[in-house]
Parts: sequence; C-alpha cells; structure tokens
Amino acid sequence: MKSVRLPREDIEGYYIVLISLHGLLRGRDLELGRDADTGGQIKYVVELATALGEHPKVARVDLLTRRIFDSRIDAIYSSPYEELTAKAGIVRIEFGPRRYLRKEKLWPYLEVFTDNTLKYLRELRRTPDLIHGHYADAGYAGSRLSATLGAPFFFSGHSLGRPKKRSLIEDGMKTPAIEGDFHIGRRIEAEENALENASRVIASTRQEVEEQYGMYDHYQPRRMLVRPPGVDLKRFTPPSRMNWGHTRPAIHDSIEKFLKYPKKPMILAMSRPVRKKNLPTLIKAYGESEKLRSLANMVIVAGSRDDLRSMDKASRETLTQVLYLIDYYDLYGSVAIPKQHLPEDVPYIYQMVARSRGVLVNPALTEPFGLTLIEAAASGLPVVATNDGGPKEIVEQCRNGLLVDPLNAGEMGTAILAAISDRARWKKWSKAGVSGANRNYSWKSHANAYVKTVDKVVLGSAKKRSKKISNRLVSHDRMLVCDIDNTLTGDREGLNALLERLYNSESSVAFGVATGRSLELTLKGLKEWRIPTPNLLITSVGSEIFYGENLVEDAGWKRLISHRWRPDLVRRTMEDIPGVKLQPPVGQGSHKISYFYDIAFAPGVREIVRRLRKNKLSVNVVYSHGMYIDILPVRASKGLALRYLADKWSIPMERCLVAGDSGNDVEMLTGSTLGVVVGNHTREMNSLKGRPGVYFADAHFAWGIIEGLDHYRFFDEPIEGKGE
Repeated sequence: MKSVRLPREDIEGYYIVLISLHGLLRGRDLELGRDADTGGQIKYVVELATALGEHPKVARVDLLTRRIFDSRIDAIYSSPYEELTAKAGIVRIEFGPRRYLRKEKLWPYLEVFTDNTLKYLRELRRTPDLIHGHYADAGYAGSRLSATLGAPFFFSGHSLGRPKKRSLIEDGMKTPAIEGDFHIGRRIEAEENALENASRVIASTRQEVEEQYGMYDHYQPRRMLVRPPGVDLKRFTPPSRMNWGHTRPAIHDSIEKFLKYPKKPMILAMSRPVRKKNLPTLIKAYGESEKLRSLANMVIVAGSRDDLRSMDKASRETLTQVLYLIDYYDLYGSVAIPKQHLPEDVPYIYQMVARSRGVLVNPALTEPFGLTLIEAAASGLPVVATNDGGPKEIVEQCRNGLLVDPLNAGEMGTAILAAISDRARWKKWSKAGVSGANRNYSWKSHANAYVKTVDKVVLGSAKKRSKKISNRLVSHDRMLVCDIDNTLTGDREGLNALLERLYNSESSVAFGVATGRSLELTLKGLKEWRIPTPNLLITSVGSEIFYGENLVEDAGWKRLISHRWRPDLVRRTMEDIPGVKLQPPVGQGSHKISYFYDIAFAPGVREIVRRLRKNKLSVNVVYSHGMYIDILPVRASKGLALRYLADKWSIPMERCLVAGDSGNDVEMLTGSTLGVVVGNHTREMNSLKGRPGVYFADAHFAWGIIEGLDHYRFFDEPIEGKGE
C-alpha cells in the first residue's frame, strides 16, 4: 500500500504531522490493553488525526508511527500507509529492529526515525506546517524534526517521567532499578528538551499543567494549553439510542456467564491491568462491603489476554493479584472478568452497565485525564473516580458522580453504594453526564480549538521567518555552501549583493556555510557580518553539522565520525613535536584538535601524519593557510560532511555549488560539485587549476561567489519534477 502524495508547498490548508512511536497503532480495532504501551494514547492520536482531517482548514494529517515486521502481531503494522479518512492516514516509518519492542527499548533508534522521516518528507516534497509529538520519545524526535525543518512544534507528554520517578521512589523502588527498567533519566531529559522547544504544550487538565509539568526546569506556563481529548459521540450514546436488534454481541454472554444473578446493577472497571490503575483496592472495597456485594455485581474489563503467563511482567503481576483477591473474598458468581473483548464491544459494555443502572469506577492512583470517564458519561453511565487529575475536572464539568480517595477502600465502597442505591440521583447523574460530554468533549470542538491555536502559532512563525532565508531543507533541490573567512566575508558590499540574490531567488536553494571555525566562533562571525543563520552549518572543519536557527546537531554524523577516534592519544602524540602548539579551547571541538603550525620549526605535514600512523591512529590531518593543522576523525572533513548532507537530503552532488579559498576547502571543491575558487584564494588552491568543475573567479570574496553563480547559471537551471 503506497503513501498518499501531497502537492507541494502551494497546497491550500495545513499539513499537520502527529508522531506517536511506541505501542501497536492502527486505524481500526485498536488492541487497547494488549500491553503497557498500547493504552489510551494510541486511541487519542488516531481520533485526533481523524478529527483534524475533517477540519476544513486542514489539507492533510500524517500520523507517524513505527513500522514493525513481526509474525506475532497483525500484518497491518508492517504496512507503510493506512488510510484513516480522505485527508488523514497512518504513515509507518522503519527504524530499529524489525520486531516489536517496548518503548524503553526504542531510545537508541530515535535518530534513525528522524533521518528516515526527513527522507519521507523529502519524497513528499512538503514541509509540515506543524509537528506534534506525543510522549517523551516522540517529543524528542519531533523537536529535532521541528528545529531542522523550521516548523512549529507541539508537545503532549501524556505520562511524564518526573512524576513517575517520584511515585516509584515513594513505592520503595531504588533509583538504579528505575533507571534500568524505564531509562527514566533519558526520558526526563527528552521531556525537558521537548518543553524547551515546544511552541505549545497541549495538556488534558489544569492539574496536569500545574502539578506535573510544573516539576520541570523548562516549565513555561504561557505555552501551556488545556485541551481535553474528544470522544466519538457517534459511538458512545445512551442505551435508549442504540438499536441492538435481535442479536446481542458476544461480549454480553462472555460477561453474564460469570454471574449468578446477572440482572443486578453492575460496577464496571475498564483499564489496562497495571499497578497505577489500582484495581486491587476496588476489589477490596467491593469484597469488604456485604451490602454492596448483595446489591451489585462487578465487571472488570482489563484488556485482552490469551495466556496470563505470556503477558508482560507488570500486567501479569497486577492480574495475578486481582485473581487472588477474587478468590480471597470468594467473589465467584459476583465478578465477571472476561479474557477477550473487541474494540467495538466497548460502547456496548457501557450501555450494558447503564441498562443495569450500574456505575463506572476509575480507582487509579493517578489519572492525567481518564478517557473512560468521558465515554461512560456520553453513554449515560454515572461515575465514581479518583480525586486526582482529569477526573476532578471531568466530574466538575459533567456533574455525574463522586470523587474518592483511591487509597481508601471504605470510602470507595460507600461512594459506589451511594451511586447505585438512589434511583432518582442515578437518573439525574445519567442525564447530566450525557449533556456534559456532548457540550464539553466532542472531537469537533477539540479540533476547532486546536486549529485556532495552529493559526496563531503558524502565523507567528511565518512572521519570524519573513526576513530570513528559508529554513526548510526538505523542499530544496540544491545547495550553496560557502567557506566563511575570506570567501563569504571580506567585502561588505559583495556580501550584501549575494544575500540579496538568495532572498530574491525563486529556486529552491539551501544555503550553508562550511568552516574551520568552531560553532561558537562561527556564530560570532555570522553576527559580526550580519549574516542570517543559514539552513545548515558545517563547522570545525567538517566534524560538526548543525541545522537552522535552533542549531540542532546532526547526531547521526557525530556517531558516524566517532569511528576509531582517540583524541587523548592524538594529543599525547603531538605534544613533543616542535613548531606545533595547541590552539586555545575556543577553537577546539569534541572531534577536532587544532594546532598552530610554524613551518620554520615544525616537521613537514607528511612527517606528522606518519607519526600519528605509527601510533595506529586513523585520523584526517588538514593543513590550511600555511599556519594551521586540524586533526579530525578519519571519516570527518568538510567534503565528507557535504556528501553526507547531499545523500541525506537526496540532493545530487552536481547540484551543490561550493565556494572556498583555502586548503581545507579542497575536498569540497573536487568531485561532482560545482566548485568556485574566489579570486583572493591562497596558493594551496593552485593545484586545482584546470580541473573540470572547478571555476576560478577573478572577483574576490563574495563577489567571486556571485561570479561563480553566474558562470554555472545556478539560479536559472530548471528544477526537475517541479514543472514550470
């Protein structure tokens, strides 16, 4: 199945990219509760994508997730594209091992996801107007994509690391164990990074904003928006509005077969079987109340399972405790706990419980939102819920139940009894819940509020970019890359003329600099010459690559060049060589060691290379300006960095115009690139004279670059595939 291809940048309407990386995500028959990673977030993002895709201001929504090849799961998860609506779909990006992995195992592969997503967008030839990351992993990846592409970024944490770590410590778990099981440090750092870079943080409740996000260093209240999730009001309706016909769903019999007196009111719990959902306390509340046991049955819908032994550890332990308590209180005949249910069974389950004049109970220890409470309200089912987070605001809006201390089983039992024993109050709560859900929690109202926020953020982002060179590498088909010192800079009038050409060009040109300077010195030089931040920066003689105004480092390049890099041994080898002196720290880099080189006292560069090789050092030695030596990893150089970028962004080398003036530019200028040597070049460049594809300009500095642009007719060449 092929991905839908969008028109290019001139399409009307927003292109929104949502990212949700872990769990099992598909458009229909969601496997909610299958494991700890396939919970409410999965449903939320699918329904959000669908709702946004129906908004008239939205041209397209892509929900990006992981493509998985695993015989243990449905083949749909290996499909590259799945349509949700005419304007929305699930795009599955390959990264990491082919098999299904829990979210904690995905962290090492997130850079691969970002790179492969850039390739996907490159093929699509459309930059997102908005990127929205869901959970810490997608927040990390989304913030990097956003900064690279210059697109606004939204973040929703759903479940945050700092509160989770605090809760685990309070439960007696030691920090090393927490780190080992949950990689909590990396998760928290990713959340901090996402919060730092997000234009807006979308939360479900005020409590989530103040008490959970408030724990973070980069908590910025003015960027926080409370936007409760919507609910599909076509699926979740009161039982009087549902025509069941003559055939009841199989789940009806699956529940009733457990119960000795199935006509009693039902106490429903519907959640994943994990510790924080606090199912054991609910069973204790029921088991210890003789009056409650005589008056009502209990129905526990805790995901689907084939074999308890094959479940993940957390789910297995929780369900084992649940089954133990059912046995301990001898609740056989009073508690139904079906092994399987289908997604389409869920609305019927609510209606079945509502018809019995029962109640939904959410006893969670912490509850950021509580989607089941909205679904129950829309189905006319009153609720008893934890006095935490989302339930507080939902019950406040819908006025359809009671809040309780989730650790107080007695209080919980009393509240449940109150909810089902007063028929008049039950009817009042049922009616109020339906009204409140329709008024406050429809997906249409959520999408309208969401798009209004997008209007503000995208407009503001566009204003910020209005006088800057476009930062959208994904839509470019060629690059202009210049050295800074004595090439781009040196003549103010020439530089202004060059920048004017770039501003006014109708071609899709990515502008970059490639320099021997460190990032700090590069930024200083750009500021001194009033050069807008380029789309890309190759710094420290090609040992670092950064993108755009947010200076996102290309971590893939850093990993690639770390091969056999032993900087400490390099320094020890160089320290006794005469005529060679280490440059100040500001000129150094993690993958670049720079020296002043005095030709009058130092051995030749070839001799220095030999000494390094004798110590089994695989390095790249770059000599420039007759006075500098830079030692880099063997895979690092300006030329290699340029080729890495060209490959990553699918820009042919023959569409890369490179301008330089000294020895450390040579590798960029040779090969298939369109080389320009400015008129004020050093003697080191004379060896390139006569080479095809290397143009020696007469003009100096930026005027020489302009001369080269005209020589190659760089801005005039037709752009293949884009038409006239």
